[in-house]
Amino acid sequence: MPATDYQGSSAPFASLGRSILSIRRDQVHSMDAHPSDSAEELESFQRHISDLFANLASSPDEILSLAWIRKLLEGFLVSLEEFRVIMFNHRSAASRPPLERHVAEFYERAVKALDVCNAVRDGVNQIRQWNKHVEIVVHSLSSLEPNNQNPGSSETNNENPSKRPSLTEGQLRRSKKTLMDLIFLITDEKDQSSSTSHRNRSFGRAKDSSRSATSPGHVCSGSHFRSLSWSVSRTWSAARQLSLISANLSAPSRHDISSTAGLVIPVYTISTVLLFTMWALVAAIPCQDRGLQIHFSIPRTGFLWSSALLSLHERITEESKRKERRNCSGLLKEIYQIEKSSHVLMELLEGLEVREVGEEREREVGGGVREMREVFEVFSEELEPLEKQIREVFHRIVRSRTESMDSLATHGHE
Repeated sequence: MPATDYQGSSAPFASLGRSILSIRRDQVHSMDAHPSDSAEELESFQRHISDLFANLASSPDEILSLAWIRKLLEGFLVSLEEFRVIMFNHRSAASRPPLERHVAEFYERAVKALDVCNAVRDGVNQIRQWNKHVEIVVHSLSSLEPNNQNPGSSETNNENPSKRPSLTEGQLRRSKKTLMDLIFLITDEKDQSSSTSHRNRSFGRAKDSSRSATSPGHVCSGSHFRSLSWSVSRTWSAARQLSLISANLSAPSRHDISSTAGLVIPVYTISTVLLFTMWALVAAIPCQDRGLQIHFSIPRTGFLWSSALLSLHERITEESKRKERRNCSGLLKEIYQIEKSSHVLMELLEGLEVREVGEEREREVGGGVREMREVFEVFSEELEPLEKQIREVFHRIVRSRTESMDSLATHGHE
């Protein structure tokens, strides 16, 4: 990275007058590759991380929406793979002090992130249960929706309103009950942030034991649903786990950079990317004992990617402080939409009977149903790909750590 990328008021970067390239030329004996090639490799990694956070900061997808979270995970996977290649190319240096310690510390953080992946996967399953309730409400009230369309159907009803199917008392009762259950589940999750799990199941060992209980048309009660979440222990805390991942993570000193020929910088960078990714997942997705009070010890002008990452951190933190988002089960945009729409619909339907549904009330209810349908469709399309990405993050961390440890052990005995 050029020296200008490190200029700023924070030590040690203010006094660092040489670029990584010049440092590495002074330490050719410690490198596994040609110095200029190695410097270009490290600088390329920094640029890619900078592009990742700049794209996330300027993304047309709203921050903490499902689409945004998926972009973040995709960027993390690409970054982790690029880091793995850098360490492989410099495996001799990475197997010797002082870089060996920094690499080992990164993988210790990565192992701690595995529990976060498991807990967030449970949160995705929880959202999937909520979406089953949303589907029932949308289906029951579809006759009141403008251009009404049943979930899963591509056909719309643009006929004269008089020819639309009529809303029945049974559909109205069912939608009210389902909305009450949905609101209870979302509220219960807020109140039960430290609830219910047993360490047993993880990626690769998941059993489909709850298939029958979660089949289409079946709606679980709150207590029964909570028993489906059992990837982390009862005492596990997302907030505490994030604190463990962030512990002692600070920007490398000038001595660290010099003594590792600059290779400590990608280790610090990927450690920070890992921490931010796990923190954003915990912020967005319901999981046990959420907490966002994590300090990112990053010089604002120290790295190409510093400003964009810190800006995203500030935006998410500010979102969590909004009155309507405090103590929520997750900051995911679509969760907020479901919670808001369900309360609006419940107020419109409370005490209502079929014979009282006039044209004005029909428009109000129909608008609420349309909003819920939009969220239902997003969840139906995006939750499964999101879960696959979280699984891939889990497996990629495990695989990367195993390969790194094997490689370092081999070179350590040479």
